[in-house]
Amino acid sequence: MLYARIVFLAAGIYGLIGLLPMYAAESTFATEYPPAITHAEFYYGFLGVTIAWQLAFLMMAWDVRRFRPLVFPALVEKIGFGVPALIIAAQGRLPWPLLGAAIIDLVLAGLFVSAWFSSAPRKPTT
Repeated sequence: MLYARIVFLAAGIYGLIGLLPMYAAESTFATEYPPAITHAEFYYGFLGVTIAWQLAFLMMAWDVRRFRPLVFPALVEKIGFGVPALIIAAQGRLPWPLLGAAIIDLVLAGLFVSAWFSSAPRKPTT
């Protein structure tokens, strides 16, 4: 159980550290990864949804057994970025730093699966 708590706590903290600064970085993206963002609503919408998930990970760490069913949508959150990013990278259309983030998301997806198994309710011994 402690293992699962650490996994979700680490995922939530890592995500918040990586995502919150992006609220002040829209113009930086335009210079580092041209072209400029033309639909800011998608950029900020992405941030809002992903930050919400980081908060969900922190909640999951607080009470792993209660929030255990959230592991499945959490996997969609991680795989939903990681797999497409790998495909885009294979096409040569993804900057290397974002490929690193995608790989970290896929590693976290694997840790979520192992946390799901480790937090299974114990069967009473007779």
